[in-house]
Amino acid sequence: MTNLDFRRHRKLRHSRTMRSFVRETILHKEDLVYPLFIVEGDQIKNEVPSMPGVFQISLDYLDQEIDELLDLGIPSVLLFGVPKEKDEVGSGAYDQEGIVQQAIRQIKEKTDELLVIADTCLCEYTSHGHCGVIHQQDVDNDKSLPLHVKTAVTQAQAGADIIAPSNMMDGFVAAIRQGLDEAGFTDTPIMSYAVKYASAFYGPFRDAADSTPQFGDRKTYQMDPANRLEALREAQSDMDEGADFLIVKPALSYMDIIRDVKNQHPVPVVAYNVSGEYSMIKAASLNGWIDEQAVVLEKLTAMKRAGADIIITYFAKDVAKWLKEDH
Repeated sequence: MTNLDFRRHRKLRHSRTMRSFVRETILHKEDLVYPLFIVEGDQIKNEVPSMPGVFQISLDYLDQEIDELLDLGIPSVLLFGVPKEKDEVGSGAYDQEGIVQQAIRQIKEKTDELLVIADTCLCEYTSHGHCGVIHQQDVDNDKSLPLHVKTAVTQAQAGADIIAPSNMMDGFVAAIRQGLDEAGFTDTPIMSYAVKYASAFYGPFRDAADSTPQFGDRKTYQMDPANRLEALREAQSDMDEGADFLIVKPALSYMDIIRDVKNQHPVPVVAYNVSGEYSMIKAASLNGWIDEQAVVLEKLTAMKRAGADIIITYFAKDVAKWLKEDH
């Protein structure tokens, strides 16, 4: 077989050290954002039934949670609020004493080492579970925008480092940018949920955030999973309106969209590794069907390879531990 002419690619794979030496994509703990679900009340630490290892916590457990994240070297959190009371317009979202506003202030009083990202939406706070004001069984886009602006401003006033609007209303970035600027928060960046699909992977999150719609669905404002070019239009609009980060949500089934967005826009791209993606792996791992650590690290590395600069993931604590052990 001396006449064969071929390349020996395996030369760069023959040892762990060699594979590490030529590795193109590296996952770091600094890439991670850990979501937190903050509930009203005291002495509450409820595990989400569909998300093993993820908890709803009350403010009296928050310091303990932040200490753990700081010890692990995780640089940022994404805050979701779970209020006791809800109403038609989600007024708890923009209450100065709302649960997220309280949590932001508590974290900022404790440490300056953690970036606090505030999810800016109404669905956890509305009695109907939708992301805005309802008119004739649908969300009224333009009437909802002022409420999202009020929410963003109160979050910034509480000390949020980044505002992350997730409502998918047309013009939401422009409205929030104007509202923040007028309130004196010109330096507060917007991490836009620019590309958010009407996905079947959100079910466990709705358990955690108590945000299941009471009628209909969110397909009139979240995107059709079949569409790619629409995602590019959405991302471009948010860039034009002043977004500083672009989120693609979910991540695992939308790697092509992550790459498209990264190729077109010179801002940090954020992959949201959503609840359903988390729960599938947890369930398979608990049944002994997969190696959880190997699968999670492969999946998150693939998200970075696709173009994500930042990854929001419920696996953040585990990943930080695994990376430390590997190092």
